[in-house]
Amino acid sequence: MVGSAIHRKLQAEGFGNFIFRTSSELDLRNQQAVADFFAKEKPAYVFLAAAKVGGIVANNTYRADFIYENMMIQSNVIHHSYLNGVKKLLFLGSSCIYPKMAPQPLKEDYLLTGLLEPTNEPYAIAKIAGIKMCDAYRSQYGCNFISVMPTNLYGPNDNYDLNNSHVLPALIRKFHTAKKENAASVEIWGTGSPLREFLHADDLASACYYLMQNYNEPGLVNIGVGHDISIKDLALLVKKIIGFEGELKFDTGKPDGTPRKLMDVGKLHSFGWKHTIDLEEGIRNVYEEAKVIFNTESTEKK
Repeated sequence: MVGSAIHRKLQAEGFGNFIFRTSSELDLRNQQAVADFFAKEKPAYVFLAAAKVGGIVANNTYRADFIYENMMIQSNVIHHSYLNGVKKLLFLGSSCIYPKMAPQPLKEDYLLTGLLEPTNEPYAIAKIAGIKMCDAYRSQYGCNFISVMPTNLYGPNDNYDLNNSHVLPALIRKFHTAKKENAASVEIWGTGSPLREFLHADDLASACYYLMQNYNEPGLVNIGVGHDISIKDLALLVKKIIGFEGELKFDTGKPDGTPRKLMDVGKLHSFGWKHTIDLEEGIRNVYEEAKVIFNTESTEKK
């Protein structure tokens, strides 16, 4: 989702000399494979968007996989970017790097000031290590490696698998399926009270492009919209957009996760960048794409 959004943005800005490898063609967890790739291709600029990601269940179930695979991916790419003279690298982290009970909204200097949310701690620790690697390579070797922390993302090419998707694409699939099957209700995990912020992937790509041109400092930059919405209100918004007429049922036996994750985007705004895509507009556009995906899946099953 993020990589394709950055690619679209760069294409729109007139860039054309891209180097791509699918995960099946290049295993970023494999140090030798990454070394060979960088030695052969010699990229000038790197957007490091690759990661093993998932929602609460995946993060909490595959804890070893999440810390190992993410540590390997970023360690290999960052180190070989240095060895091969990459001019600039942008590392994408996650808002889960901040302490569970950090003051809201989350400022960049809250990093490492408290305990993490237990359900996604391995993933968060890997991402924190990536930030610190970029700063360390900048300090020791003079590498222009920067780190950005996006808030919760959605957009084209999202993951709609209910086993490992994030909350917004999961809600889109649930309400779409419920409407199609004339279900009486849709089950929502948790109490519905947690507050979350959502940024369209195209806005993230725009911010990344802007920062690659204008930010050359250690530390991290939050990327978000600066306001949030409860999971309950998000569910009601998705319900309205999809046109489901049943009721919501909250399974309070399921975890809520972090009570609130709102980014302080003052630092980003001070550089002159702000988001442009409204949440309702963004979800409506994404749902048009998602319907095609869901219909294709139904046809393939038949």
